Amino acid sequence: MNQKQKSKIEVTLMYLVILITSIIIFYPLVWTVGMSLNQGTSLYSSSLIPENFSLEHYKWLFSEDSDYILWYKNSLIVSVAVAAGSVIITSLVAYAFSRFQFKGKKNALYIFLLLQMFPVMMAMVALYIFLNMIGMLDTLTGLILVYLGGQIPFNAWLVKGYFDTIPRELDEAAKIDGAGHLRVFWSVILPLAKPILAVVALFNFMMPLFDFLLPSIVLSSQDNYTLAVGLFNFINDRFANNFTRFAAGSILIAVPVATIYLFLQRYLISGLTAGGTKG
Repeated sequence: MNQKQKSKIEVTLMYLVILITSIIIFYPLVWTVGMSLNQGTSLYSSSLIPENFSLEHYKWLFSEDSDYILWYKNSLIVSVAVAAGSVIITSLVAYAFSRFQFKGKKNALYIFLLLQMFPVMMAMVALYIFLNMIGMLDTLTGLILVYLGGQIPFNAWLVKGYFDTIPRELDEAAKIDGAGHLRVFWSVILPLAKPILAVVALFNFMMPLFDFLLPSIVLSSQDNYTLAVGLFNFINDRFANNFTRFAAGSILIAVPVATIYLFLQRYLISGLTAGGTKG
């Protein structure tokens, strides 16, 4: 077997793997879209390609009979607050660990690393009791605080590593010009760290939208439900048979994620360019 034949076989295998992976990824998505366009509410009567396309389920989600808009608003409030708060808190913590020397710094980093080894499930009972003690159980504020606290260890490590790659000579040059630590952080570090901060913002925006476990424990009243909890009740309630409405609601969740991704993609590219030029 010559080199040319080996190359063709390798390319064929690569395309085969891509094809299989694409089927695994897109088949459930196509089924969900098709189900949302089927008439009726039954799962078993739905088909991949609807015989009669209908948008009745999407219309119902935005009608007065549904709380979908309220759940959507709650999810966006939590996601935006967590994304913005995560960027602010994480960047400040990472800057302190990257640029300052203080007692206990090494141990604190080890603690951050250790905390990532334990699953969130282990803290559920403690979080429930803590929120109940401070009177923030069944509130969006309490849910936001839990998300903000839980993201610090991983994101601080991630952003701190990126800050370490930014030359300290830039800090020193700014200090010679009279800039203080806050000025250096705002005018030098943050512009060069746009790519990693965009990643932090995107991940922390997506997490509350798709998370079900934590909101289902913290939130109990229907007016405070997020999308994941609210949609789950479409098919979890006794005698509930709203699978097609559940599919329609699931499809609409992707809209803000796609929007924020396209928005941050521009900043990712511009941030990488600026970092390469200024560095």
